[in-house]
Amino acid sequence: MLCKVFILSLGIYSLVSCTSQKNVNAYGKEAESIDLSEGQQKLLKEYPLQIKFNRIVEESRCPEGVDCIWAGVAVAEVELTDKAAKPVILNLATTDMQAKGYQKSTNFNGYTIALQNVAPYPTAERGTQDLKGNYKISISIQKK
Repeated sequence: MLCKVFILSLGIYSLVSCTSQKNVNAYGKEAESIDLSEGQQKLLKEYPLQIKFNRIVEESRCPEGVDCIWAGVAVAEVELTDKAAKPVILNLATTDMQAKGYQKSTNFNGYTIALQNVAPYPTAERGTQDLKGNYKISISIQKK
């Protein structure tokens, strides 16, 4: 019995440690996660970048509690400025869909920029109209 408990504990520990690993690229650099509110900008100290979350340009995600034909997508407009370049506007989506030009991540001056999350999620009661100005996004930035 003690042996079974030990083996079960070891298995659970293995699963937990696998899911808690950090995202590290080929250069040993960890991807940095940044949270931004609509209109907020941040200067990133580790990278020579300034990032600004301008707005949500499309919100068609299926509201919670509603049955929809497709899951929909949210598209965030993000502005990136590098010391050596003019500002660049990127549209990052919650899903990759080549036919519509949606992409979750893109490359910018040696960095991979990826949209991780858009909140809040629309609900059947609220819809999307009162979400404008209240969105928050999470983005990961990783040196290639």
